[in-house]
Amino acid sequence: MATYGVRLERSDLLQLPPCQGGPSDDDFLVWCRAEVASGRRLAVDLFSGAGGLSLGLEEAGWAVVTAVDHDQRAVETHRANFRGKALQLDLSDPDRRAELVSSFDGVPIDLVAGGPPCQPYSRAGSSKIRSLISQGTRSHLDPRRELWMAFLGIVLDLKPRAVLMENVPDMALGDDFQTVRRMVGDLEESGYATDVRIIETWRYRVPQHRRRLILLARNDGGPFTWPAEDDHPQVMVGDAIGDLPSLGLTTGEREMDYDEVVARNEFVRRMRQRASEGKVHDHFTRPVRDDDREIFTMMKPDWLYTDVPERLRRYSTRTFDDKYKRLAEDQLSRTITAHIAKDGYWYIHPMEARTLTVREAARLQTFPDRFRFAGHRSDAFKQIGNAVPPLAGAAAARAVAPRSEKDSAIAGLPCAQNWQDVHQRLAALATELRRSESWTAVPDEAMTPLIAVACALLSRNQPVSPADTPVLDVLRGHDRLDETTLHDFLHVAPRAARRRLERLRRLVDVDLPGDAGEVAKLLKLGPADEKVFKMLLGYDVLAAGMSAVRVAARFRGTRSHERNQLTDGRIDLARLVGTGDEAPLRMAAIRYLGMTDCGPGVPKCGSCPLAEAGCAYPREVAVRAEEEGARLAAEREAAMRVGLFA
Repeated sequence: MATYGVRLERSDLLQLPPCQGGPSDDDFLVWCRAEVASGRRLAVDLFSGAGGLSLGLEEAGWAVVTAVDHDQRAVETHRANFRGKALQLDLSDPDRRAELVSSFDGVPIDLVAGGPPCQPYSRAGSSKIRSLISQGTRSHLDPRRELWMAFLGIVLDLKPRAVLMENVPDMALGDDFQTVRRMVGDLEESGYATDVRIIETWRYRVPQHRRRLILLARNDGGPFTWPAEDDHPQVMVGDAIGDLPSLGLTTGEREMDYDEVVARNEFVRRMRQRASEGKVHDHFTRPVRDDDREIFTMMKPDWLYTDVPERLRRYSTRTFDDKYKRLAEDQLSRTITAHIAKDGYWYIHPMEARTLTVREAARLQTFPDRFRFAGHRSDAFKQIGNAVPPLAGAAAARAVAPRSEKDSAIAGLPCAQNWQDVHQRLAALATELRRSESWTAVPDEAMTPLIAVACALLSRNQPVSPADTPVLDVLRGHDRLDETTLHDFLHVAPRAARRRLERLRRLVDVDLPGDAGEVAKLLKLGPADEKVFKMLLGYDVLAAGMSAVRVAARFRGTRSHERNQLTDGRIDLARLVGTGDEAPLRMAAIRYLGMTDCGPGVPKCGSCPLAEAGCAYPREVAVRAEEEGARLAAEREAAMRVGLFA
């Protein structure tokens, strides 16, 4: 065995044979038909990586007949662990996509799943990309950002019954849900009902903090029924890896003895299913420097890098405040990412003075012990870090399982919403506002940049008062602000708003840029004011203030305005806003409703255009009233009985 005295060590190359029972190119159609005849539904996994999502799909009842990825090692891993075809293709190439789609002629694909590459959306990836752009070694345009279009194009060509897309939450949060709203809009135009949510994977027995964006679609009229989150106890790091052999001062081996007699918890028993009896594979890690081993020995899970003794630090504490992280046995792991292929300092073993092994990282991602990863050790770490946790993938897949007879008894399904009607009503409200005294609340041709920024600053928590709208006449016809005009404007502006409006002084004698974002920078607008400013100029943004999120949450029957406003709240709002040319109008109408009819008190549902468009709030009020009536009736009946027997 190698010892920690070795500074650089590359592992052997693991080459895996293809999984038995798969089809040849010539009998692919016959093999697919046999799978269907045996009662299995067929799925395709795009951007499959090593197969974390594929494993979840198969556990949920599908047969993954084809998986596609651009990474050679990931394709080798998939080919070794699954019977279906694993293809190394670049899906950004339209010719390759066309060939792929044509290969399914006559194959009844039930589900298309996948996760377009997410590095440009992730926060860790974004910081690296900004650095490369500033160095001039990378373009601002990243074709991987558009691979969601390749995914969607294949879906619309194949027309499966169901769709499952997963990604990092920043795919949605990072661009005001524009990508997700576009996908949802195109799918719904093609006859699919959709469901979008951000999940915490630990709720589905994944022993780590890991949030994923899930987009589901189906065209069979069935519900999106997610498995219950509390069926099983939460799995912690110690539960997941505590049974694996101690490595002592070694780096482990490709194959080690494993004691099958040791008591196991439910999670470990599941991970050991169909594994080699008495053996554990890929339980090996990197060598560690002597000074790092000293740090690891003394570290506690709550330590930051600043807690490391100064004599042992090799990095700046200003730059690397969390360079090292020791995992805790009784807590969830931090998110396993592809960075683990570079170094494992974010994943220090909870008990031993080393970083995680390949098998331990795989366990924390819920890959079973029978699952092997092709390539060198760094290849395995990369595949594991990029993967969808199989148990989370299985939960998402079960939410789009084929419709059953009991589905008709389930009320309040996401797919029951007529979003076209909702969007039309909101756009109609915005059109009415344009012709009223409240024209300052919506985009309009009269909304110049100067008027738009004034309206944004005047209407933080309530619409611009009709009594204040004449003030804006001072700014009409001005593309450039001079000192005299600003003086006249501030002189007649509401006294309470003058301090905020003073920031317009930064625009005096300045030629306004054509881009609203540049104008916002000149004015040093805060994020909320900038969003409203852009919305009023017709930009497609989510002005996700409390008032707008409250409208969306009440409409969808959630509590996202009270908790998780930045995630679930923005999802609710994105669904209500939708996509297309009228999205800014709908956003403005929602914000207006949140400041008027649907304020923080009791909403005025009678005058709200959403009340008859499927809004959940009136139904909730009716249900509560019915329950309260039943309670009072029961109390009266009980009182009468007491009176009879008194």
